[in-house]
Amino acid sequence: MRTKVAIIGAGPAGLLLGQLLHRYGIDNFILERQSPDYVLGRIRAGLLEGGTVGLLDQIGAGARAHAEGLVHEGIELAFAGRRHRIDMKGATGKTVMIYGQTEVTLDLMNARNAAGLTTVYEARDVQPHDFDGSHPRVTWVKDGITHTLDCDFIAGCDGFHGVSRASAPASAIEEFERVYPFGWLGILSETPPVSHELIYSNHARGFALCTMRSMKRSRHYLQCSLDDHVDQWRDDRFWDELKRRLDQEAADNLITGPSIEKSIAPLRSFVAEPMRFGRMFLCGDAAHIVPPTGAKGLNLAASDAHYLSSALHEFYDEKSSAGIDAYSAKALARVWKAVRFSWWMTSMLHKFPDTGTIGARIQLAELDYVTQSQAAMTSLSENYVGLPF
Repeated sequence: MRTKVAIIGAGPAGLLLGQLLHRYGIDNFILERQSPDYVLGRIRAGLLEGGTVGLLDQIGAGARAHAEGLVHEGIELAFAGRRHRIDMKGATGKTVMIYGQTEVTLDLMNARNAAGLTTVYEARDVQPHDFDGSHPRVTWVKDGITHTLDCDFIAGCDGFHGVSRASAPASAIEEFERVYPFGWLGILSETPPVSHELIYSNHARGFALCTMRSMKRSRHYLQCSLDDHVDQWRDDRFWDELKRRLDQEAADNLITGPSIEKSIAPLRSFVAEPMRFGRMFLCGDAAHIVPPTGAKGLNLAASDAHYLSSALHEFYDEKSSAGIDAYSAKALARVWKAVRFSWWMTSMLHKFPDTGTIGARIQLAELDYVTQSQAAMTSLSENYVGLPF
């Protein structure tokens, strides 16, 4: 078998890249070690920058997002018992959209199926080979049979724990990482959101976030210890703690109900440089992870797919390698800005065990400045709605 671009991973990064390449007339083949149901069963956040929505529109997969997604023009920062609205549209002219990552993945799957493109699910022992030369290939096992796919390029879109980055020489990679000393306990419930916009709350007991998936389904988060376990947090305990960390109006308006999903996620910042190794490119979580505070993970995967598909289009259409040679530097420039923003939001809103009372006071001063300064609100807004790519 042969294709131009072998894509490892059928998450949003791989599926979006595949559709963008198809739009350019570039043959591609996707390998995924999990089943479609498993991929769609992953519960992830879903805040889309305008640029990400634009990419979905380009490949003809944005209709359902526009029909069902919730357009948000601002966010609310809560601290010292009060909420303060950041008017992002007023500051930038741009908005964001609440639309679940699971729904994005489903839309991309459906678009790929409609185009008749190949995706092999439950591909075992996927391995990239010879990407340091001119004839890379990928092997995998399916139904006990080993298959080989010859290709021009390999795109590693297989996440933080995937085989792509692990297959690159360790001496060729520089890794940057910060593991945060807390996690996010999140629940999903069939309850209306407490506010029509997201509430980010800084509180002495720890951070809280109120968000939603629709006007009938809410997603809420609490900062928690990394030693906590989900079974320690009964629903009533979660709701009681959430109310303590919200302003009084939000606490009074909060509608509670049984959780339909509950999980604890650790927070980390991680970047691997470079994002290219010969004829293999990393894309999305395979190259970088950000805390969810700034809602950048899915959107960075989308911008990576944009940069890589454009570079490959230039290679095939114009017979120029300039785009693929610049891919890593161009993608990383945007990645590091998102890493900085996510780190800043996390640092401003969470309770850190080692900063003490002075750290808490500095956070409040920072929040007060951000909500009073037009320049600071504009800076937050520009980063939140998404820097251009």
